Amino acid sequence: MIVMASVALAGCMQPSPTGESQARTELIRQTQTAPPGAPDGTCWGKTVTPARVETVTEQVMVQPPQVMTDGTVLEPAIYRTETRTKITRERSETWFETLCAPDLTPELIASVQRALKVRGHYRGEAHGRMDARTRTAIRRFQKANGLDTDILTLQTARTLGLAPVQRPGAEE
Repeated sequence: MIVMASVALAGCMQPSPTGESQARTELIRQTQTAPPGAPDGTCWGKTVTPARVETVTEQVMVQPPQVMTDGTVLEPAIYRTETRTKITRERSETWFETLCAPDLTPELIASVQRALKVRGHYRGEAHGRMDARTRTAIRRFQKANGLDTDILTLQTARTLGLAPVQRPGAEE
């Protein structure tokens, strides 16, 4: 009886912020692979946007109405219902360069937290842990710059002044 009550109550619980974040990262992830042509020793993340499919139902006239010259309808039109699916947005993959795991030190993460706090995206202590609040701030900052992910990109680290910027003509 107690087990059944806890199962029933579990269905009523609100999803935790961690659970929501985990659901999102199924489509946004840091990967061990890289896009074709990526330099060796670089790390990458990828967002996958699923295709958007729409179901369209239409009434298609099979036979027009038979109408006399004075407008009297002898037989009404006959229609058939057609249902089809239509892709309104193709599936897409977006690759982005990230910092590699060894570079994501507590010191760097604390610097990211401070940099995001100064810019109004992070409200919390600079503790150096990549927690849900930090990921939310990273996502908010990056979304404003065109990439909706909570994985810290190399470009964001550069924008925040936390990673070296490659000078034109110089090798990284």
